Amino acid sequence: MSSEQEFVTPRKVPRETGATQKSLSRSARPSQSGASENSAYNSGTFKSNTFKIQVDELLAQIRPRHGARESAAENALHRLKGIIEAIPAGAPLSVDDAERGLLMSSKVVIPFMEPRPPKDAKYKLEYSKPSSINVVGSYALKTASRVEAVAAIDMLVTMPTALFQDKDFLNYRYFYKRAYYLAVIAAALQSACETEYSTRFKYHHDNPFKPIIVVAPNAHKSSSKGKTSSSKWEINILLSTSADVFPPEKLLPDRNCVRNAVDNSSEGGAIATPFYNSSIRSDMLVSSYLKLSHSAAKDCAAFVDACILGNTWLRQRGLGSDIQAGGFGLFEFSAFMALLLSGEGNLRPILGSGYSSYQLLKATLQLLATRDFSKEPLIIGSTSGNVKATGRGAPIVWDGQRQHNLLFKMTPWAYRLLRLEARTTLSMLSDQNFDGFEAAFIMRKDLDLYRYDYVVALSKGLLGPDNASPGQAPLQKYRQLYEVLERALGDRVNLISITAHRSKAWRVDYADPTQRSEGEIRVGFVINPATVHRTVDHGPPAEKKAEAAQFREFWGEKAELRRFKDGSILESLVWSAKESGQSVFEQIVRYAISKHLGERVEKDVQIAGESFARLLSGTASDTNSQGSLEAFRQFETDLRGLDGLPLSIREIVPADAQLRSTSLTSIRNQRQQIPADVVLQFEGSARWPDDLVAIQRTKIAFLLTIHSQLAGSSETATARVGLENGEHDVLNQAFLDVTYDSGASFRLRIHHDREQTLLERRLKDKALDPRTKEVAALGLAKYRRDYVKLPAFTQAIARLCSRYPALSGTIRLLKKWFASHLLDNHVADPVIEMLAARTFVQPWPWQAPSSVQTGFLRTLHWISRWDWRNEPLIVDLSGSGDLKQPEVQSIQTKFEAWRKLDPALNRVVLFCASSVDQDGTAWTDGRPQKVVAARLTALARAACAEVVDKGLDLQPASLFASPLADFDFVIHLNSDFMLNAKSSRKSNGSSAFKNLELDVDTDASRVGYQPLRDFTSEVEALFGAAVLFFSGGEERAVLAGLWQPQTADRAWKLNLGYSTIPRIGSEGEEDVRAEINREGILAEIARIGGDLVKAIEVNRR
Repeated sequence: MSSEQEFVTPRKVPRETGATQKSLSRSARPSQSGASENSAYNSGTFKSNTFKIQVDELLAQIRPRHGARESAAENALHRLKGIIEAIPAGAPLSVDDAERGLLMSSKVVIPFMEPRPPKDAKYKLEYSKPSSINVVGSYALKTASRVEAVAAIDMLVTMPTALFQDKDFLNYRYFYKRAYYLAVIAAALQSACETEYSTRFKYHHDNPFKPIIVVAPNAHKSSSKGKTSSSKWEINILLSTSADVFPPEKLLPDRNCVRNAVDNSSEGGAIATPFYNSSIRSDMLVSSYLKLSHSAAKDCAAFVDACILGNTWLRQRGLGSDIQAGGFGLFEFSAFMALLLSGEGNLRPILGSGYSSYQLLKATLQLLATRDFSKEPLIIGSTSGNVKATGRGAPIVWDGQRQHNLLFKMTPWAYRLLRLEARTTLSMLSDQNFDGFEAAFIMRKDLDLYRYDYVVALSKGLLGPDNASPGQAPLQKYRQLYEVLERALGDRVNLISITAHRSKAWRVDYADPTQRSEGEIRVGFVINPATVHRTVDHGPPAEKKAEAAQFREFWGEKAELRRFKDGSILESLVWSAKESGQSVFEQIVRYAISKHLGERVEKDVQIAGESFARLLSGTASDTNSQGSLEAFRQFETDLRGLDGLPLSIREIVPADAQLRSTSLTSIRNQRQQIPADVVLQFEGSARWPDDLVAIQRTKIAFLLTIHSQLAGSSETATARVGLENGEHDVLNQAFLDVTYDSGASFRLRIHHDREQTLLERRLKDKALDPRTKEVAALGLAKYRRDYVKLPAFTQAIARLCSRYPALSGTIRLLKKWFASHLLDNHVADPVIEMLAARTFVQPWPWQAPSSVQTGFLRTLHWISRWDWRNEPLIVDLSGSGDLKQPEVQSIQTKFEAWRKLDPALNRVVLFCASSVDQDGTAWTDGRPQKVVAARLTALARAACAEVVDKGLDLQPASLFASPLADFDFVIHLNSDFMLNAKSSRKSNGSSAFKNLELDVDTDASRVGYQPLRDFTSEVEALFGAAVLFFSGGEERAVLAGLWQPQTADRAWKLNLGYSTIPRIGSEGEEDVRAEINREGILAEIARIGGDLVKAIEVNRR
């Protein structure tokens, strides 16, 4: 290919066609059928027809097309090509003369890597005309995405073979000559088009061996005309050489190509330099891989679209070809997929050419997820050598024909992250109840606080310079940090990932500024919740001297020899759960960094991951609820031990947040006892009456019997019968409060299944009046909610809390967030719990959270994106796929029916269904209102914006604070009446006497007394027609209000439902207007509240 040849222009690739193949095995044969891709969709190749439409729309939006910026970039390409071709050949120069000559003539500093070439080097640096200049990469293949902010185009300049000697692959000589060649081109460009374009150096994909030139429109010129689309491009000038300039066998990964002056003996005992060798090979194979991709695009019609989808998938996860971005980007993905399509050698292709774009993507991800290339290298094509795993976690995908490891830039942590993302995506796409399109291709998931359970930040400068061994890969200090943390944490973590700022371009007249140790290193951890809090670690037994010595060498003074109950004597580590207020995880991280990297580094460490959990009153797990569950088991035992009951007990089931590990307080940890609801059901009997009123009276008789039996059988329990629903005699009339001396309290109600039949019969009776039917409908809804759905919901959530240790803390923190933003009286507890549970059972695009922080933040993230007007919340609370696709479709049908029945969303705003409540309205019928749901979305979006803006500097308390100025008035309540008040209330001066104060707190008649909740309920019942109240519950002693829109000034009318003041309108005495009596209503609220109300603040009159 001559230098006069025109650029390789991007060719048009036809749309996806061809039949599909279901097998993804190595022996899969490519399909030769010419059936259309639509048949592939219909045969189940794609997840659903909706998914197919979404993929097609996405591809239509992101496929590259020729526009203003592409035209401007192509004009620049031709201009740059002409300048480079006009550079005259130069005479061979020594290193010193070459540096001085460029610096004096063009003020260009040669971008030599470290170590710099010796001044007395015997070889010469020379420039001669390139063998060819072509456009390569994603622009040539049309695999780049149109959504990129800047169109990046790769121009490949091939250096002539004559510039290099046979031994130039040794001791950096190739890279020194390459750097000089690049500097000559930069000098020519700088001189010829300095006013038009900016010319800068940059490391290609963060590889310090391979600087490139980045040409972009001059910033001054662009700013004077405005930042138009035609200026949003950049051209990367890459260097390569011919594929046969050096023998491939000399650059195999197990060879040493960097030899010091002392030891220039045989390569057998020298350290291998795989990264160095592969960096040279990659320069030799640019054209070869371009041809491979062109061939794949020609043979497989869906190849280009699959590359575009793969690039989108990688970008949304923060993965790319840069070493700091993982070393696996569009080039690696497309080359890997092309190799799988070609097979090469005597092997059959792993992928079929008839695959659709979605199949190609999914099959490639499946291979990445299921095969560990760091333990078992993937060899494609024939190879002459024996390719073995390195043993340090580096992956190997060996291209046998080209003798090259495609993944040579990947670090062990980046490869593990890539495999985790691939596994997660495959699981997500296999979830038939979840539309994985948005999570796979639209959502960004690379934000640290969402992706990782813990994030450790430390200064890059404190680690010191990256003094890698000669020829080794960069990031050696990072590798040391990774190995220390991996060994220290062991099975406490499932993933460790290290990221730092990517290298930036620098001016050609400057030395490389990226060598400075500046910036921040972040280490992300995905923890194992089952082991992360373990306080004792077992090491090797004392008999194994070598292993024990290594253990002690690593852990130092922390290691100790201990004898355990089974008689074993082991090296051990003991961590204190309460040492200095640090968790076990933080203690291990800080100790390991201090011992192996230095105390200065440890003192600089910033750890994010536990600050949210500290906001909870108890621990972040469900251990705080164990006392409640033990008390419930004791209560159940006492009930089943009663002998004088007329019927035997069928079941006693919990139906309260305190008994499913989701309450903000434990029943044993309350200043006032709030009883936990429990439902009791007797065995069936024909002696039950067949009348609703009589059934309620019979329940009272049963409760009185249980009361008397408990009084005689238990000395530690006090029981009291209470009445409720006195205005409707067909509803449940009584309950039994049982309080133990330990502080645990339960509220027992009796469930009789005949009630449902009788209530349904009343609803169908046409002879009954509307009021009676209304009460029957109310009773039926309450029956199903309290006796059927709530107990099943409690058991389901309790099981999930056992399966996911972080779920309990996530739910409680989310409840605290709702209450802190004054939404306590609008959103029922089960709705909040379903929102949190969804993050765990449908965690996509992440895996299930392992910490309270990630669970909480991801839940807010989903709420901020939830379009509740058009999407129902559907949660499979079984966590094991019990909610099948037909049931999901039925729920969706019910949701659509509600939206047609109530298009204005006056009754059901949030539709929240689950595997135990497929109706979706049990806890959202009537509440919250549309304005409240809109505020919920706005608050969640504001919280997510704060997370993105602050990053690791985020203060958790800031997410729980919202201004009160948004409300028309604010009622400040006396915090002494809150359940978690730290100081005892002073009532009528009685608190001056300690014994009277204790009597108040232990008074059985005060069980279930919640003055803040009762006050909120009363003012809502009295003034709800005029005011929309917002309560902070037990978290924030505030009751705020907004005047309802219907209370605006209007014509006088009787029975408006709220207090008004008549006044004369603008049209005279005949025009009498009704103005809401705001002062009177607020005064009445203050009167009702009494000592509960501290002050009323009016923001708007």
